Amino acid sequence: MSTERHTTDGWDGQALAGLGALVVAAPVFAWAAAQVGYAEPLDVAAEMTGASASALSLHAGLFPDYTVPGLDPYVGTFVSALVGTLLCLGVALRIGSALE
Repeated sequence: MSTERHTTDGWDGQALAGLGALVVAAPVFAWAAAQVGYAEPLDVAAEMTGASASALSLHAGLFPDYTVPGLDPYVGTFVSALVGTLLCLGVALRIGSALE
């Protein structure tokens, strides 16, 4: 059994480029979803079962509907994608360094 660990010397540029491309494309996905009338599946299920009629929202969240209140919807989508990506990446890095 090998005890050798695989390590990298810094970030993989292709992975970061892929994440960046998805963040930049987020407003395009938001526009396309609006064009086809896309709705979140969980929202559709709640509507179908009548659960949304009795729903009580205690907190709308930091980025309700993946936007930033007060900004253009597409700019807000970009900002929320950027912040969400950075938060997830930061948490993953912290967990990864704790596991080393």
